[in-house]
Amino acid sequence: MTTPRHHRPPAEVREQTVCMCVRGQRCSVFTPGHAVHLIQARLASATPAEWTDAIVDEVDAAAGTVSLRAVDGGESTIVWNAAGAARVAEVGSPVAVHRRYRVLAVGRRWFNVAAVGGDAA
Repeated sequence: MTTPRHHRPPAEVREQTVCMCVRGQRCSVFTPGHAVHLIQARLASATPAEWTDAIVDEVDAAAGTVSLRAVDGGESTIVWNAAGAARVAEVGSPVAVHRRYRVLAVGRRWFNVAAVGGDAA
């Protein structure tokens, strides 16, 4: 005779994952708006024709947002980044945005961005 097996439900996860950038350290996740993943950087580098030149219209360092205006068509967009893009970008400075792979290039630094209310530039 076998003893009945009691089904144990899976353990509940009580903690939410929090990126280290919330604590003032380097980003530890690769979701849109956080750290640039190596593959994301390589794909953006391999498709140079898909970069769009833009000008920084406005910066809100407290919110982590950067307002951009595309040079070719004047299309405006706002992007968010937790890794410090808003602290590096200066109003009036030229930047480049890779729409498909969500990368914002400010000088030599690249940031993974999340579009706020639409597509990235």
